[in-house]
Amino acid sequence: MIFSPQTHQPARCRRGPLRVRAAAAAPRRPRPRIALTLGDPAGVGPEVALKIAADPDIAAACDLTLFGSEQLLRRAHAELRLCLAAHRAGAGWLPDMESLSLADVALPGWVAPGVVPHLATNASGEASFRFLEAAVTAAMAGDFDAVVTGPVSKAAWHAAGHRYPGQTEYLAERAGAAAGSYGMMFVARSPSSGWQCNLLLATAHVPLAEVPKSITRGLLDRKLALLMETLPKDLGYPRDKVHIAVAGLNPHSGEGGQMGREEEELIGPWLEAQRAAHPHAWLEGPVPPDTMWVRPGRAFRGGPRDVEQLQPADAYLAMYHDQGLAPLKLMAFDQAVNFTAGLPFVRTSPDHGTAFDLDGGLADANSTKEAVLLACRVAEQRRRHAEAAGGGPGAAAGAAAGRGAPAAAAG
Repeated sequence: MIFSPQTHQPARCRRGPLRVRAAAAAPRRPRPRIALTLGDPAGVGPEVALKIAADPDIAAACDLTLFGSEQLLRRAHAELRLCLAAHRAGAGWLPDMESLSLADVALPGWVAPGVVPHLATNASGEASFRFLEAAVTAAMAGDFDAVVTGPVSKAAWHAAGHRYPGQTEYLAERAGAAAGSYGMMFVARSPSSGWQCNLLLATAHVPLAEVPKSITRGLLDRKLALLMETLPKDLGYPRDKVHIAVAGLNPHSGEGGQMGREEEELIGPWLEAQRAAHPHAWLEGPVPPDTMWVRPGRAFRGGPRDVEQLQPADAYLAMYHDQGLAPLKLMAFDQAVNFTAGLPFVRTSPDHGTAFDLDGGLADANSTKEAVLLACRVAEQRRRHAEAAGGGPGAAAGAAAGRGAPAAAAG
């Protein structure tokens, strides 16, 4: 059925161009219900969403609903067909608009005419914000097991009056998450070795000059606790045996205090205290930032035997944004997924931006595909974790709908 994201209630299925596919025979376990937002409609978001909706692997894995504007999606569909024809590329993969499952989000009258392809405007910012707002509301109401967010333009958001640093901060506010209780995490599974790299950022959207004073014992306590919770509940790792590598802040981890004192005075003593508090965990560090990514890089590019020999960590804690994301994107740009740890509902996102400058038909949907598949695994792991905790199937369904504690995604 088509539901109204404004009232959060099922709406009468109307005659019209969009309809929801009829439900298949009930499986033993319900399929994950995934909400995918279009992101900024002036960028690659609508094209990527259409490619995802047409992907047979996605159709086999979940029940997918797009959150966006019917008018803007139809416009993108028509423009994409023209672009493909101009490049003499086949358009056979384009999904039939009549078969899409779409939550048609109402927009103010000025928005759709103001959306200009390849240009960040207040109109495109308003549209992408409302798409996200509607999807989060539906997930928090239990209508979806996970939200996969398309890329947005922060400049367009700000032009529309939405002064958030990014989608993560908005999601945390909606979920009522306290500062430090959630985190920006990136997950990438190697197509050659099967090993999964899990990265958590201690600080995210913070100017580099402010990073040292932002890193405190309290912050590190909360980020490590988040990892300790997320690895078993959301990513399926054994709770009693986790390996976490913690980066230093300075070159060579300070070289004994010669290149900075944070490792000697803060990170090192903090790690010693955490090792005593968590004897079941292998807490490695402070690892020199320039060498921390050697083992994971080789494990990601290699095969299963390399993983066994190298013993890369189960998770990596980077002190700041580019310390973690520059090497990760070099290693796994098309496979990496942004996962917001610590929220009561599952949220993933591709690790690329709006790509306003990209011609139609050229957008790579692989990162978004990985984001949807990870969301499915996390939702299922949360279900399993809730059942194992003794809540039974009913509690598991509540957790998967975002009403229970975070649970997990098979690693």
